[in-house]
Parts: sequence; structure tokens; C-alpha cells
Amino acid sequence: MEIVWAPWRLSYVSKVGKVDTGCFICRAYEDSSEKDRENLLLFRGEKALVILNKFPYNTGHLMVCPVRHTGDFLSLLPEELAEIDELLKRSIRVLKAAYNPDGFNVGLNLGRASGGSVDTHIHYHVVPRWNGDTNFLPVTAGVKVIPQSLEETYDTLKKMWRELYDV
Repeated sequence: MEIVWAPWRLSYVSKVGKVDTGCFICRAYEDSSEKDRENLLLFRGEKALVILNKFPYNTGHLMVCPVRHTGDFLSLLPEELAEIDELLKRSIRVLKAAYNPDGFNVGLNLGRASGGSVDTHIHYHVVPRWNGDTNFLPVTAGVKVIPQSLEETYDTLKKMWRELYDV
């Protein structure tokens, strides 16, 4: 048996199914901006934010979320949706400039039954995709290799965000 080390996954698997002590998205936004790197928070808007997924499907996997804590998509206000849409566009632009992916998966899971692991705070996933980024490992071994650390990904995307949007 071949072993693939992924020590960052322990913090996730050790908490699955346990009671959460709060919303990590809200905590990241409420924390001081000095903790943005630690919280993986790339951009703070008035009504929406962009944060890296701590347990990514691919390098550069982002989430665009309303600032307001809600799991009800139908409760999103027009101004929240407008800022979310703008941040989705910016996120794709930043990811294209930083990583030159061949495509993207963009979407959201509404409710636990849809596969959403965080169903109390709406979040859109933006996942860069490359031709051939799925191979036999995920299919036969249930293993996905992410070639860049979250900290390196954050630094790359934060730098690109600043270059493109002067923030």
C-alpha cells in the first residue's frame, strides 16, 4: 500500500460530525484584518467576502460568501447578490491571472442533503480546473494531490488581487 501524507486534513477529519462552536466565515470577517492570512480571507467587501477553502478540491479553490450569516439563499438581498456576482467575476479573473486554468467549476450547495458541509452560511465555490487534473488517484485510491500549500496559494492570490484591483 502506498501512503500519501496530507497532515493538514487532520484538523478537518477530527471535527467532522462534531458540534461546531461558530461560523468560521463570520469569525474570519469579524477578526482583525491583521489575521486575514491566518484566516485565509482574501478580500473584505461591504456585503460579501472572498476566502480560500481550507479543504480545497484544487489549488486556488475559493469561496465567495455574503458577510451576513444566512443559510437561506432566498433571503439574500439584491445588494448582497450584486456584490457576490462582482466578487465571483473578480475571483475568476484573479485565478486566471495567477494560475491560467483551463476552466472553472462555480456553484453552491444548498442544505446538508446537497453535499454542503457548511449549510448555515451561503458560500459559492470557485474551483479552477485544468485539463487532466483528475487522474486514477481520486478514482481508485480516493486520493487527491494539491501541489501548493494554502499559505503559498493565499500569498499568490493576495498579490494578484492587489495587482488587479489595487486593494
